[in-house]
Amino acid sequence: MTTENDAANPANQLRPLTETLRYAAFTHDPSGGNPAGVVLDASGLDDAGMLAIAADVGYSETAFVTRRDEAARRFQVRYFSPLAEVAFCGHATVALAVALAGRLGAGDIVLDTPAGEIPVATGVGEDGTVRATLTSVPTRSRPATDAELEPALKALGWVLGDLDPALPPHVAFGGNDHLVLAAATRERLADLEYDFDGLAELMRRHGWTTVHLVWRESPERFHARDPFPVGGVVEDPATGAAAAAFGGYLRALGLVTGPATITVRQGEDMGRPSDLLIDVTPQDARTRVSGQAVPMAAGL
Repeated sequence: MTTENDAANPANQLRPLTETLRYAAFTHDPSGGNPAGVVLDASGLDDAGMLAIAADVGYSETAFVTRRDEAARRFQVRYFSPLAEVAFCGHATVALAVALAGRLGAGDIVLDTPAGEIPVATGVGEDGTVRATLTSVPTRSRPATDAELEPALKALGWVLGDLDPALPPHVAFGGNDHLVLAAATRERLADLEYDFDGLAELMRRHGWTTVHLVWRESPERFHARDPFPVGGVVEDPATGAAAAAFGGYLRALGLVTGPATITVRQGEDMGRPSDLLIDVTPQDARTRVSGQAVPMAAGL
């Protein structure tokens, strides 16, 4: 667990900025959540260098700070999966924000990402764990077309009857595009075996970052799984960008009639449970995504 004292630990502050740090995001336990790499000074790296580091780390994404203004608490950030750059990554943003809080102290920061400006607030909770809340770019959501849905279901091994008719298929955006499919049962969500190459090709064709598979336990609690074959990863244990897009999806469907906090439980079927909190309001197209992050040892 990261405590307030840990966040201000001089040993943490003195670690080289060019070192690749490792954090588990959306969890208080290093064995849970989604691992992310963080490089606090990547100003000397080119695209090939960042991609090589991300591939070597092997996590779904690594965040690279390419320009920094510590006095203004403003940072330019790029995100790389082991295979390619992505415009935005929520869990790596949370990991980066917690790492920066360890260097600079808790407070507000601003990240300039390829997807746009992302404000992030960090603070220390009563249990001593550092929590970050990112505010997404404006979200949007539209119904998926038959040409998108049919091959996606085929690649997943699903049929129309596996879907929840109350939560129609959409393509939702919260910095990246995600196909959102709602399973009718928890059992359907739990049984995930898909055509890796087939789904990856379809996602590249349509520009989707993940396929966000959800099951509604209650209006305020959802379970999620996110295949990420375009990044070279079978499944993400926690996907902040998809959670941001999902907030826009719920808003577009009229399922949020007032300010609401919704829990997305992800990674449970992978043995890396994660909890993502999303704050959604009907009047604001942005989604606020909150979670903790804790340091991980290399090799985990």
